[in-house]
Parts: sequence; structure tokens; C-alpha cells
Amino acid sequence: MPDELWLLPLIAAIAFLGSLVYGMAGFGGGLITIPLATHFVSLPFALSVFALVDCVSALRIGLQKPKDAVMAEIIRMVPFVLVGTVIGVTVLVNLPRAGAMLALGLFVLLYAIYALFSRPGATMLSRHWAYLAGFTGGITSTLFGAGGPPYAIYLSHRPLTKEQFRATITLTTVFSIGMRVAAFAITGLLSKSEVWVTAALAVLAAMVGLSLASRAFKLVTREFLLRLVALLLLANGILLVVRAVG
Repeated sequence: MPDELWLLPLIAAIAFLGSLVYGMAGFGGGLITIPLATHFVSLPFALSVFALVDCVSALRIGLQKPKDAVMAEIIRMVPFVLVGTVIGVTVLVNLPRAGAMLALGLFVLLYAIYALFSRPGATMLSRHWAYLAGFTGGITSTLFGAGGPPYAIYLSHRPLTKEQFRATITLTTVFSIGMRVAAFAITGLLSKSEVWVTAALAVLAAMVGLSLASRAFKLVTREFLLRLVALLLLANGILLVVRAVG
């Protein structure tokens, strides 16, 4: 477990917050958990813990209503997710701490700005953009623990209902996170017992968050939630960039 025991309930609280976002939007949990956790623990440790947490959460949500998912979209993205995952984990194990934090901060900032000013569904994208979405999502999933944004950007510009969007992006992240866990296991990032102990506590908190999120899903619009998340990410990204540069 982390050197300071007080970090355990803190990481559990971060897992709870991330699961609320993930449960309602179908993605975005990693955008909350990883930037927050890296203020207190190293990026590789945070990525390892939340890879396990995200895997359980994705299975919990993804298996609820799989019939709502548009399988054609998933089939187009998943092979390229695998390619992006291999490239992402190769970069991760060789990236200096300050460089990793700066890259994460810039990634979060750019997505926050996009989410604040974009209008999902305003224009429709060709299905061929799925290949780029899958490839980019595989890279950001392993590097930053957040493969969801590229998938969300693509799927939000496809003719999907609210339920189809949530189910499709959730099942896509099930495959994406599964590949991330496998890549981390192969590279030894999951070999430490403290990762598993911390993840076990964080999973319990995440399950509570997902239960609440399932009830709240019907009460809020996806657009409102994405705008709220974007504001949180904007502040978090700025803090990470300042820390990395400092």
C-alpha cells in the first residue's frame, strides 16, 4: 500500500468520485481519478491501481444493457485500440515523471477546452473516423488512464441515442481497459502487492459510486454532466501543468 496510510481513504474517495462520472456518462472516470491521484502518488502507481478499478467498473456497467450497444461501432474501433495500447505502454515505461505529469496536464486541458466549447451532435462524422478514435483511445488509455475522450468525441458525432451512446462507449472501454490491464501486467506495473491492496479498497468505493450513478443517470442530461466534468478538468489540468513546470 502507499507509504502513508492516510492515502488509502483518499484514493478510495477519488475512486468514488470517478465512478459517479463514469456511471452516468459511460466514460470520463479516468479523467477525474488519474489527475487527482497524481497529486499524491506517482503516475505509474495511479495508473496501475485505477486500471484494476476501471476494469471492474467497466464490467459492472457494460454488462447492464449490452443490447443497447451498437456493435458495428465497437468492431471498427477495437483492433486499433490494441495497436494504440501497445504504443502507449511502450512510451509510458520510458517517460520521465515530470514529462509524464506535463503530458497528462496538457491532455486534460485540451480535452476540457474541447468539451466546454464543442456541441456534440452538431455535425455527423463518417464511420471511418472510428479507426483514429480507437487508435488514439488506446494510446491515451495506457498513458493517462483515459481512453474514453477519443471514443466519446467520435460517438457523440454519430447518430446514437443517449442509451446507445452510454452502452457503446462502455463496452468499448471494457475492451480498452482489458488491454490496458494486460499490458500493465506484462510490463510488471501490477507486480507490487500495494497496488492490489489499494485497488481492493478503491473498488469497494467505486461500487458505491456506480450504484448512485445508475439512479442519477435518468435525472441529468449527458450534456450537462460533460460540461460540469469539463470545468473540473480545466482546473485540474492547470494545476498539473503548473506542478510539472515548477
